[in-house]
Amino acid sequence: MRKDAAVADRTSPDEELMRALYEEHAGPLLAFVLRLVDGDRQRAEDVVQETLLRAWRNADRLRGAPGSVRPWLVTVARRIVIDNHRSRQARPREVDPGPLELLPAADEIDRALRLMTISDALGDLTEAHREALIETYFRGRTVSEAAEVLGVPAGTVRSRVFYALRSMKLSLEERGVTA
Repeated sequence: MRKDAAVADRTSPDEELMRALYEEHAGPLLAFVLRLVDGDRQRAEDVVQETLLRAWRNADRLRGAPGSVRPWLVTVARRIVIDNHRSRQARPREVDPGPLELLPAADEIDRALRLMTISDALGDLTEAHREALIETYFRGRTVSEAAEVLGVPAGTVRSRVFYALRSMKLSLEERGVTA
């Protein structure tokens, strides 16, 4: 027995129908679909493949159908193209996230770590120095206003702020913070 005859004996009627459909209709169907998808060969091949897959699923109906099956195949292919078009319209276009990764984003962790380090350094100051810094730098008061709130002369506030800043600088340097 020849090899071709052995293979032909093992093929099912559905396989024979599919081979016949492909050989007879795939070329004209591809040309038809290419016009529907504006020449996008990849999409057209996908549509033809899906059309033939649906034909295989409906092999019993197609086998008993009178006349050519090409009108059925063309209708199925056209509907697949329409469905694909509608699904692309309903779903937003996917965007490449690459450019978004290049945008700088505020990093709250760095800010939180910086605030924690400053808080620790403030804890190293004496109570008088800490109060002078808080009133002038953090609450934004002038030396005169801070002096009034703290109940000390303005010169004392200036002196405490000077020494507090010098101590803060040393304390921050010890923690690895530089300029």
